[in-house]
Amino acid sequence: FMDNFVDATLPYVELTPDLEPLVRSAYEARNDKELPVLQRWVPAVSVEPRTAKYLDLILYSREQIRMENAGMGEEDISDAPWGIISVKAQDVPHEVPMNPITMMRNALGVEQGGSGVAIEREKYDASVEFWEKHIVLR
Repeated sequence: FMDNFVDATLPYVELTPDLEPLVRSAYEARNDKELPVLQRWVPAVSVEPRTAKYLDLILYSREQIRMENAGMGEEDISDAPWGIISVKAQDVPHEVPMNPITMMRNALGVEQGGSGVAIEREKYDASVEFWEKHIVLR
């Protein structure tokens, strides 16, 4: 984790009773090779986003990237040992749980757009606990 040196804003907020009527949902895939999964969010224009304190850089090994690219039928053209997969803005210096539906997609395997990582019940339960109280801003 590193200090937020780019003034990135939080991509989520606490889900309050005032926001509940604004919740939207849809089945979406990040690309045409993935299975659509149910997503929920609040329109970002509905909330004044806060600047995050930290950035969490998500790295995948070259081996993981090659496995996922092969599963999606994509060519791997890099030989860098690591790749930045995501930069997450957050307020805590520890990992914010990934969304439960993302864990499920990952567990489906690389052929469906996941990482092939099995669900760990303890991490899944922590994810549900966090995301029952928070919602993505889009």
